[in-house]
Amino acid sequence: MKLWSGRFQKDVDSQVNDFNSSISFDARLYRQDIAGSIAHATMLGEQGIIAQTEAEQIVNGLRTILEEVESGVIEFSEDNEDIHMNMEVLLTQKIGEAGKRLHTGRSRNDQVAVDFRLYVKEQINEIISMILRLESTLVKQAENNIDAVMPGYTHLQRAQPLTFAHTMMAYANMFRRDLTRFEDCIDRMNESPLGAGALATSTHPIDRDRTAQLLGFTKPMDNSLDAVSDRDFALEFLSACSILMMHLSRFSEEIILWCSWEFQFIELDDAYATGSSIMPQKKNPDIAELVRGKTGRVYGSLISLLTVMKGLPLAYNKDMQEDKEPVFDAIDTVTLCLPVFTAMLDTLTVKRTPMRNAAAGGFITATDCADYLAKKGMPFREAYGIVGKLVDRCIRTGSTLETLPMEDYKEISSLFDNDIYENLSLEACVEGRNVFGGPASSSVKQQIESIKSFIKERE
Repeated sequence: MKLWSGRFQKDVDSQVNDFNSSISFDARLYRQDIAGSIAHATMLGEQGIIAQTEAEQIVNGLRTILEEVESGVIEFSEDNEDIHMNMEVLLTQKIGEAGKRLHTGRSRNDQVAVDFRLYVKEQINEIISMILRLESTLVKQAENNIDAVMPGYTHLQRAQPLTFAHTMMAYANMFRRDLTRFEDCIDRMNESPLGAGALATSTHPIDRDRTAQLLGFTKPMDNSLDAVSDRDFALEFLSACSILMMHLSRFSEEIILWCSWEFQFIELDDAYATGSSIMPQKKNPDIAELVRGKTGRVYGSLISLLTVMKGLPLAYNKDMQEDKEPVFDAIDTVTLCLPVFTAMLDTLTVKRTPMRNAAAGGFITATDCADYLAKKGMPFREAYGIVGKLVDRCIRTGSTLETLPMEDYKEISSLFDNDIYENLSLEACVEGRNVFGGPASSSVKQQIESIKSFIKERE
């Protein structure tokens, strides 16, 4: 017999029951459901809406149920279609008539909304902790490779010299923004829908401020219609997850390239790579590839929920049962990817010689050569054209800017002198970019300290 069956004259068809049921996935909300019910029962007793003794019975019964669920004594029933009905039935079985009073002044609509918010808040805090561990690993790699020169790229073509540390700090800044997006998400979602009822609150003298306080929310949501029909917090969370996964995917792509035989900039630890079933020489970056692949799942979760919500009138609609699975899957994916990606990054070996050799080719000091002429008074656009001619000559003669004879330089511009070779060394080109945010070691050290401070503020 369904708890809501009084209006109906026949049982629900078994197919409909299966179709309606959400206990197979919303069972993971059991702790949040119990926390919300304890807060609600506490408030009901304090307000005199139910007897204080009954409120205490309910709270003690719920705590016992929590212990039994976590010890494996209790299994949820699919006959009770969701976690909320399962809990109410279990409570009534355990403490009798008092259990039937728990739902006074409450609807499943505000009940599920508060459970879902509590769960997402908890998971955000776990994800934030994981991002902080990733940030610490990036700092470690940067500090160990301040002077490891490598080529920077645009269009995947060698562009200008920088360092491995500078590259690590680029990703550290991306993940810092990701973390603050999750913090912003918590700030906006930290309001309680409990007490909104089905859509229009209650005729009982409930105290929504009290339940918000008990559950750790900053305040109750201002509008009861909005409270039960809003899923912006879930959409914002999925958006933050999607951007985080995009950054992980971009980083994965770099790692996949860097550990290839063509680049050889890094080597993955054997514990974080796999082999081939047929080619004995292979060492495959499967973790990075899977992170790159799993990014699409999280994007799909965001699009799925956006699509569910786009046509719904106020207030609650059954469509909104489809809100949890995308969020749960995104959480599972993100919390699976972050720790293993961090461990892979922490254990990889930076191969400085191949990186520097790559930086020495491809004329990546050409801009510095043009800057050399500009500093001597030549308009930069004219200097740009002259250096283009020098590069063309190097290509035709098999030279580089560092090895081109001085007479060739002088032939094209009298402003060149012997100090051009010093100015075009990779180290000089990197250290010469001592601008805030640049690749010079002093600048990168500032960036590292900034990320360290960011981490420390959150420890």
